[in-house]
Amino acid sequence: MDTIHEKYRLQDCPFCGGPGLLEEEHGWCWYAVCLDCGAQTAAFEYRKPEDREAAAETAAQLWNLGKVMRGGIGD
Repeated sequence: MDTIHEKYRLQDCPFCGGPGLLEEEHGWCWYAVCLDCGAQTAAFEYRKPEDREAAAETAAQLWNLGKVMRGGIGD
């Protein structure tokens, strides 16, 4: 497996059943987000390139455990 996205598969969203996506934010953190309802994990920061994959793995693991936040109207 050559990419982080191929290595860490996400389960469906625990809120709406929509697809999850592992997202990198401008080279400093990873988080998982639902493409349908916007639920997401916390962002996991990395400072060194060698810590990049560990941050992605943490976000994916928490998503798959259902440790996900979802904002409501007005949040």
